[in-house]
Parts: sequence; C-alpha cells; structure tokens
Amino acid sequence: MVALSIDALFDAAIRIQVLERSMNLTFTAHCVSIKFPTTRRLAEFLDVPHYYILPYFAMMEQEELVTRAERVGILTTAKGSRKMINLIMAHYKEEIDTIIGQPIFTEIAKICETA
Repeated sequence: MVALSIDALFDAAIRIQVLERSMNLTFTAHCVSIKFPTTRRLAEFLDVPHYYILPYFAMMEQEELVTRAERVGILTTAKGSRKMINLIMAHYKEEIDTIIGQPIFTEIAKICETA
C-alpha cells in the first residue's frame, strides 16, 4: 500500500490525467482551476480503501488547496493550481504537453503563478 500524503494525492491526480489523456480546466477571472479525479478513482488508482483518502481531502480543503463544488466535483484553488502546475513542470511536463500542448500549458502556468 502506498504511503498517503497530500503530495501523493496531487501526484496521483496528475498521473491519472496523463493516463486518461484528459485534463479538465475551469477558467475564472484570476485563476485556472484543475478538476481532481473523484476520491473513489484516486483510491482505486492508489489501491487503498476509499475512506483512507477522505481525511487528506479534508486537510487539502483546510489548507485551501482544493474546493468541493456540489455536482461539479473537486477543483483546485489558486494555491492548489500552483502546486499542481509545479509538480507537472517538475515531473510530467512532456506528458502534459502531449495532452494540452506546450503553448497552452505555458499560458496556464503564467496565469497560475500570478494568481
């Protein structure tokens, strides 16, 4: 079983997006929010019981990294988007470039760093 942490969940979310070749983005006035996979999908991916994931999402909400929107799902906040973009740039830049393209990713990164 994988050691769970906030960083491990962010990393797993990115790996799921890379695997599925899909990244859902929401643009607001000053931020780009990135949709997280469902908690059940993350638990399945990490091969842990679903209830192990839930406390980490509570911590992520408390640290203002994500927000839950009814019928929408879990989205990163400006702070969470910066964290995710930094992880992508450090470990998954080539993979994400094949999904959304380098010019678009660069613009998203610029928006997130100023938010």
